[in-house]
Amino acid sequence: MYEIKVERTEDGRYVATNERGAVLELSGDGTGPHFSPVELLLVAVAGCNIVTTEPLTAQRGHRMARLVAGATSEKIERNKLGPVTLAYSVELPEGDAEAEKVFRDVAERVEERHCTVSRSLREGTPVHLVLDDIS
Repeated sequence: MYEIKVERTEDGRYVATNERGAVLELSGDGTGPHFSPVELLLVAVAGCNIVTTEPLTAQRGHRMARLVAGATSEKIERNKLGPVTLAYSVELPEGDAEAEKVFRDVAERVEERHCTVSRSLREGTPVHLVLDDIS
């Protein structure tokens, strides 16, 4: 099970934590040097894909010299995103004739079948609202 908490602090900041002790400050209005919730969704897509693709490619003997994953999207309604585009910027290892094919195959397979975030977005994972802890 995955579990995080986002709390508004006394000074008005929003802070997310997980059970392993990681802390991330959010921007509620998209200002400041913090990620907005929508940007974090894009981080989750790009992050899930790259942290799955890179080790699988390296295990096959093709470690990319440089590997960057980026994600973009635009609002199509006031409170709804359109399609997410995941794009890689890759520098192939020198002298490795098979690296591009292996990378492309792995990246496509990961996005389609193995990245939990991509699959969940594509298949429409429901969100259930619970309002039981109100005093």
